[in-house]
Amino acid sequence: MSGTSSVGQSSVYEAGDQRNYKDSEIERPERFHEGQVNSHKANDSKDQRTIANKLAREEQRENEPEPISKEAAESQKDPTLPARNHGNEPSKGAKIDAEIKAEEDELLRKKGIK
Repeated sequence: MSGTSSVGQSSVYEAGDQRNYKDSEIERPERFHEGQVNSHKANDSKDQRTIANKLAREEQRENEPEPISKEAAESQKDPTLPARNHGNEPSKGAKIDAEIKAEEDELLRKKGIK
């Protein structure tokens, strides 16, 4: 077909740059390691784990404590701390919560509970 064209040189129409490589010549990336930690997501509908495996995992999860983020732990100690750690002024609600907590701690100290 390329020989019948009257436009341009014949080398333009040749597929010299299109080559079929042997499988041994193709560089393949390193294979992904199977069984990595957290490779299964509990809410993934396409996960191939069996129902029995999912149920066993949920039974284990019931006995585990729920992880608390660093900011949540800080806000339980001092409501204004997360905002101050980020370089912001605490909100009005956080300031009120801190005042209420201080008053409650003072009352508990007076009663001798804390």
